[in-house]
Amino acid sequence: MATILLQNLLIQVDEQLDRVSQEKNLLLIHNLKRIRKLLQGKYHGNPMHIAVIISNCLREERRILAAASMPVQGPLEKSLQNSVVSERQRNVEHKVSAIKNSAQMTDQDVKYLEDLQEEFDFRYKTIQSLEQSDKNSALIKQEMLALQAMLNTLDYKRKEVLSKIGRVIHEIDMLMSNMLTEELLDWKRRQQIACIGGPLHGGLDQLQNCFTLLAESLFQVRRQLEKLDELLTRLTYDGDPIPVQRPQLLEKVNFLLYNLFRNSFVVERQPCMPTHPQRPMVLKTLIQFTVKLRLLIKLPELNYQIRVKATIDKNVSTVSNRRFILCGTHMKAMNMDESANGSLSVEFRHLQPKEIKSSAGSKGNEGPHMVTEELHSISFETQVCLYGLTINLETSSLPVVMISNVSQLPNAWASIIWYNLSTNDPQNLSFFNNPPAATLSQLLEVLSWQFSSYVGRGLNSEQLNMLAEKLTGQQVSYNDYQLSWAKFCKEHLPGKSFTFWVWLEAILDLIKKHILPLWIDGYIMGFVSKEKERILLKDKTPGTFLLRFSESNLGGITFTWVDQLENGDVTFHSVEPYNKGRLSALPFADILRDYKVIMADNVPENPLKYLYPDIPKDKAFGKHYSCQPNEVSKPSDGGGKGYVPSVFIPVSKILNDSTDPHSPSDLLPMSPSVYAVLREHLSPTVIETALSSPYSTD
Repeated sequence: MATILLQNLLIQVDEQLDRVSQEKNLLLIHNLKRIRKLLQGKYHGNPMHIAVIISNCLREERRILAAASMPVQGPLEKSLQNSVVSERQRNVEHKVSAIKNSAQMTDQDVKYLEDLQEEFDFRYKTIQSLEQSDKNSALIKQEMLALQAMLNTLDYKRKEVLSKIGRVIHEIDMLMSNMLTEELLDWKRRQQIACIGGPLHGGLDQLQNCFTLLAESLFQVRRQLEKLDELLTRLTYDGDPIPVQRPQLLEKVNFLLYNLFRNSFVVERQPCMPTHPQRPMVLKTLIQFTVKLRLLIKLPELNYQIRVKATIDKNVSTVSNRRFILCGTHMKAMNMDESANGSLSVEFRHLQPKEIKSSAGSKGNEGPHMVTEELHSISFETQVCLYGLTINLETSSLPVVMISNVSQLPNAWASIIWYNLSTNDPQNLSFFNNPPAATLSQLLEVLSWQFSSYVGRGLNSEQLNMLAEKLTGQQVSYNDYQLSWAKFCKEHLPGKSFTFWVWLEAILDLIKKHILPLWIDGYIMGFVSKEKERILLKDKTPGTFLLRFSESNLGGITFTWVDQLENGDVTFHSVEPYNKGRLSALPFADILRDYKVIMADNVPENPLKYLYPDIPKDKAFGKHYSCQPNEVSKPSDGGGKGYVPSVFIPVSKILNDSTDPHSPSDLLPMSPSVYAVLREHLSPTVIETALSSPYSTD
């Protein structure tokens, strides 16, 4: 599929190129040719990579559009956009720039010291080469006094340079210990939030710039200390500060370099199956996944010099009896050529987790947790050898969940959501031994992100209120209420055979596969209780209807309309929920257009007139109709192959006495020819579903 999409993209680029060539737009022609060359050269051998990039861009676009329609930001998103954090970022960049300038200024001081010492050395050796008789002259004695003054200046300058180097080292140490560490932790937290549907995180390029400048400054200081050591070998004296201070300063510089490199090795993009880009950190056995590493210290000397090895559950005691190995290419070199921004990174694209069967004969998943609550860790290790330093680096992905069947994916994703919502600990693999409760306000915000990232439109406050009541069974304060993991994902809803999360995931799947355009347009109210819908509809014009998700059927959507009896009383009718089986046979927009009701012996008519609150039905859904009712195929003029046109129309029959049982006489007549057409195009299961009574009280 990715190959086909890439080819279609190239075709569209060619079409645009032909069009602008006729308009003689030279700049656009040049850019389009460059884009085509880049697409063919970089992604022809790996179309899945460009598919993931485009998918992420579209996801962020949908999230931005969805966020624009939301009235307020949630608590998590507000915390990520804190003005204090932004101010700290600016302070870090300012301090890093100041440190770099200080190190460069110290370079000039070291050069001045070197020139001064060379002059002293030359003049001293000149005097030493004179005859003994000449050394007693007045001029020579005067020169000796000048040399003594020069030596005093040398001593002062050595102490000054060492003091400046010490200050630079101290500033780097303070910056790394405080603000830079906080910046890195904040980025990792933003990455966690982005992985569960939140705003896409940025700032890694800024961090890379800071890490790189600090590394360059430390290596510059290291060279300055080496130069001082050279000066020491050529000249030393009693009270010389270099042999006393230089070893301590060099030790501190090396220590800072070790820490800087270790913190700079990060997982830029968490493990993710390309087939499920919106469900990262859920991995299926024997299915390839991708993961990207970056070294935030970008030095040309390291290009293709660092080889990274990937392992799973290294030196980790997991809560699972299951054990895995990674198959595929598990060692690659970091380089600056594969990333669009030229960062020093490596992307593993062909790793596959494989379960090692237990030799004891156990099934491997009989641990204290369900499979979808078992957390595993993917580790990466490498070694940097640079300028005489050898630094071992290691980092790990966020905890991942291993599944063996795609049916386990929804519950595995729930585990990923709960973990990354509740903790910023990157390696708490025993998290589900005692999972903490989550604040309801933050959980609702994350649930809205599931809709904005997966189906292009988040939830408004009214929809979130309904979900809150469904989770808690009452109206509560969002900020104070704590919800347990069991309530979210393990305990069945009252009177139902499924959990809250299974119910919500089924709705997401229904939207994605069958009613996505209607959801994005905002015409599906969706999350509204039967009691609330009657309050909304009771004062509306007869024929006003709204669309909501079924509370008793998994993955079902229904519509309710208001009607008025002859005596003036208001009545409500709800159609039996349409599930994905029925919607596979007929698009939902067409159902709304063609839906008919037979009451008693009246002529069938469509009761749906206005989408709540007062939008004409055709105005709301007209652009989504597959065709107009009269746009049906006509009999051919060729004789025997002509057919009488037929239309599949959803119909409900409302009896005068709703308590009367249905009988065969209540069924609508269907001609043999129509039934034959249905049998030709639909499976028996779909026909049975479509012919069952589509009317209920849900």
